[in-house]
Amino acid sequence: MNKEPCVYILVSGRNGTLYIGVSSQLQRRLWQHRDGAVAAFSTKYQTHRLVWFERCDDMLAAITREKQLKKWNRMWKLRLIEEQNPEWRDLAVDLGFSAVDGDADDKTGFPPARE
Repeated sequence: MNKEPCVYILVSGRNGTLYIGVSSQLQRRLWQHRDGAVAAFSTKYQTHRLVWFERCDDMLAAITREKQLKKWNRMWKLRLIEEQNPEWRDLAVDLGFSAVDGDADDKTGFPPARE
């Protein structure tokens, strides 16, 4: 498997819990999050939908970007997601993963917003 450093954001739902991570092998790491292979934050809070990721030149750049994003306030993070993925689609589907439960039923994979 090719190593391609990147930083990514997983969510539990639209405007739900956010998880920011870094990996040199995004597909392998997504599998770990979704499978619960590592009992951690994403398992506890069900952050399994990939809604944003950014490729980096090397791991140092990816780690630096991850630390930067973790310092951002929540609104900046949500804006970052909305700019590149306004429908909050599960981008992992484009990487060969099955949709997370609920994704096949509607456009976003998330429950409708309350009005």
